[in-house]
Amino acid sequence: MDRKDSITQIEDTEDYRDHIATVDEQGKRIWVYPKKPKGKFTSGRTYLSWAFLIFLFGMPFIKMNGEPFMLFNVLKRHFILFGVNFAPQDFHLFVLAMLTFVVFIILFTVIYGRLFCGWVCPQTVFMEMVFRKIEYWIEGDANAQRRLNSSPWTTEKIIKKGGKQALFFAISVLIANTFLAYIIGLEEVWKIATQPISQNLQGFIALMIFSFAFFFVFSWMREQICIAICPYGRLQGVLLDKSSIVVHYDYVRGEPRGKIKREQTQPESPVDAIRHSILQSENTVALEMVEAMPNASTPIEAIQKSLGDCIDCKLCIHVCPTGIDIRNGTQLECVNCTACIDACDEVMDKVKRPRGLIRYASATSIETKTQTIFTPRVKAYSVVLVLMIIVNIVVFSMRTNVEVLLLRTPGLLFQKVGKTHISNLYNYEIINKTRDTFPIEFRLVNPRGTIKLIGKTPLTKASDVTKGELFVEISRKNLTGRKTRISVDVYSQGKKIDRVKTNFLGPIGGL
Repeated sequence: MDRKDSITQIEDTEDYRDHIATVDEQGKRIWVYPKKPKGKFTSGRTYLSWAFLIFLFGMPFIKMNGEPFMLFNVLKRHFILFGVNFAPQDFHLFVLAMLTFVVFIILFTVIYGRLFCGWVCPQTVFMEMVFRKIEYWIEGDANAQRRLNSSPWTTEKIIKKGGKQALFFAISVLIANTFLAYIIGLEEVWKIATQPISQNLQGFIALMIFSFAFFFVFSWMREQICIAICPYGRLQGVLLDKSSIVVHYDYVRGEPRGKIKREQTQPESPVDAIRHSILQSENTVALEMVEAMPNASTPIEAIQKSLGDCIDCKLCIHVCPTGIDIRNGTQLECVNCTACIDACDEVMDKVKRPRGLIRYASATSIETKTQTIFTPRVKAYSVVLVLMIIVNIVVFSMRTNVEVLLLRTPGLLFQKVGKTHISNLYNYEIINKTRDTFPIEFRLVNPRGTIKLIGKTPLTKASDVTKGELFVEISRKNLTGRKTRISVDVYSQGKKIDRVKTNFLGPIGGL
């Protein structure tokens, strides 16, 4: 085979990558009716989904010290993560944490592919474990849904379709309320739900927008979110390699595929019977292999020797929520939901063949029967991730609930106080990252001197910045030169909360 024929063969075998399974040649959407899956992976995903839903809907009710355990109020720049308040001044910590999370996602994807999408992604959890189950309950399995959609409008169809959409919208409203609870807090959401609309008009409008958005996603967009909108599917395209563990079809064991049909009587020509059986499955590769096996004693034996374990039942396609054929190989649309694994394992049990024809595996392990996880790429990403985690731990450990900035008032020189002391005027800013209000006290610790506040003792406000001015007086004999480094401790209610350092300006020579 020359290079041109080789390229043509590759193009012919991967033409499925030129289109997606949910769009026809005219560009119209093909509605996906996935068959209801069952098996150990589906059960595991169901249990994990229940835990995820309990966490998601229960977290807004959990409080610590009177504050939500988690809050992401972008409008008021108030963030609480696991009971810890983060002010806008902590934005660098957020950026660092997000960069670390991105590196973790990259490393996880390099090793396990799109596993996150199939098991804990909110879109998949709600679609497959909530909305799809309601659809199965009301309309039936895939074939029943097709028949219902193609049938004329009757009372039964109106009740089923209307009831399903009503439940979909009710759940969407519940999701929208929970989503808003993470942004504005549970108390504000309760006010929107219980008080007159006129008193919380903006909040009510936001709630309706989110409700209809979620309803549109789960009733109409569905798998298109994963296929066309979510960027993670495209990200995995540049991160996966042959060592990545994803949902794979074992083509070495499964090919060539084809249905086996036993004849009731022995035909006169075994080769003709074999050819007829395999032509029905449209498996020309198997036909060539059978014709090259003249020593087969019976048609059944010849077929069994020529075909792989895949009996071409297509159940792996029927249960796929994105409508793909996993036997074609790794594809952008695959969310690693394992529905095809459960369907294939069930068929293998029935035909008395080993499970695992479709399984979590890498292309390398299928070809060579060996699996290597710690490739050079994995090691490199792992080193970067460990270093970033260490940086996060160090930076977060240095974080304080109160930050104090103490800077000399610009444009002013020192002032002489009598014959023995020098005074500098400073501006201070107290950044309170907590939700408490408390007084602040300044103490000069090095060198010895006194601090005189201008105005009253500063009282910080919750999640606010308090500004003021103060004088620092130091004896001439304690100065070390034109600039002297000084340290000021900040106390609140007898407890030291911060230490700031700044420069003190004095005469040349300090004397």
